[in-house]
Amino acid sequence: MRGGPGRGDAPDTFWRQIGGRPTFERLVRRFYEGVRTDDVLWPMYPENDLEGAIQRLTGFLEQYWGGPTAYSDERGHPRLRMRHMPFTVTPEARDRWLLHMRAAVDDLELSPLHDATLWDYLERAAHAMVNAPGA
Repeated sequence: MRGGPGRGDAPDTFWRQIGGRPTFERLVRRFYEGVRTDDVLWPMYPENDLEGAIQRLTGFLEQYWGGPTAYSDERGHPRLRMRHMPFTVTPEARDRWLLHMRAAVDDLELSPLHDATLWDYLERAAHAMVNAPGA
């Protein structure tokens, strides 16, 4: 994770440059709109705690990009790979995740540099979560 407490107050963080919490919450809510219609991904998500999943992903992303540290304050180190191990993440699931996330990023209409920076991270993270071969 980047930085430390109070980082969201710095004017030069990526988090602040793209609009802070409202932008990340919009990204994640748009992403989950796609996930809800996906027959491969939707079964992996907690239907009875969708709002919790939205808040956790939003918190993680905003902390990673220089915003508040609430995610780690509440949940400890992100340990992304470990947290995703209970789920079968195949290359197909990864690609579908990226499809819905790409649509969400596109909806933000970020500058080309901000878009590329965010997308590079999301793509690398998605590839790192694959833990099962394709069918």
